[in-house]
Amino acid sequence: MGFYDLSKSERNLLVEKINKDITSDLSKGTNEKISLYFSDEDTYIRKTGYLAIGKIFYSQPQLQTPIFSTLDLLIESDDELIRQTVINSTGEIGKFHFNKIEAFMNTGLFDDHHRVRNAVIGCIKKMGEKNPVPVLNWAKTYLKHSDKEIRREICHGIELRGRTHPQDILPLLKELEFDDTKRVSDTLVHVLGQIAYKNGCLKTVVAHLNTWKNKSLVEKALDEIVDVHNRYKKFTVLSQDEAITYIDKHYKI
Repeated sequence: MGFYDLSKSERNLLVEKINKDITSDLSKGTNEKISLYFSDEDTYIRKTGYLAIGKIFYSQPQLQTPIFSTLDLLIESDDELIRQTVINSTGEIGKFHFNKIEAFMNTGLFDDHHRVRNAVIGCIKKMGEKNPVPVLNWAKTYLKHSDKEIRREICHGIELRGRTHPQDILPLLKELEFDDTKRVSDTLVHVLGQIAYKNGCLKTVVAHLNTWKNKSLVEKALDEIVDVHNRYKKFTVLSQDEAITYIDKHYKI
């Protein structure tokens, strides 16, 4: 039976049990229950497991060393679900202590399995929202990496910070304006569209795009921005027509 097949009261009891079991494992220096939850096929069981690690890290400082010892061991697991959940666990810690988990992000970014790499993207998003300076400084070091997937994943990962603070990520995105890999440039265009429709963001994005040299890519990005203002019209500050009018007035061709 899956997590959301349970009633709310049953889910609450299960969350409490998982937290207690993980705390017990850490206190004893074992990982039997942690491995069980981290490898569960149910996404929400694994999520409860990594959220528990985050809660324990902050509420029980005496268990921080055992947490890292356990995560160091489990990141070497043959099971990609365990490795994925390890990365998500460290992402909870990295919201406020990125320096303590940077090595895990470096490892996860090059994992053979897409689930683990996608976990890194998710962690960049949630850490970048809470702890942007070290996360973005770290991300910047990978923007010129020889592996196109690394460049694409970093581009995707910094998107969430850009939705509220586009000025923080636009200089990083500009590093990719001449990337000749379509998969990377498509992600770049997508991210530019995603960071341009919130309050005040279109002005910031258009002003920055005026400094870009790759006019062909910028035109694709502007088309995407206009399209986003239609696709997300329930959430955009401006209507599509207003966005078009603003771009026509302020983008210098």
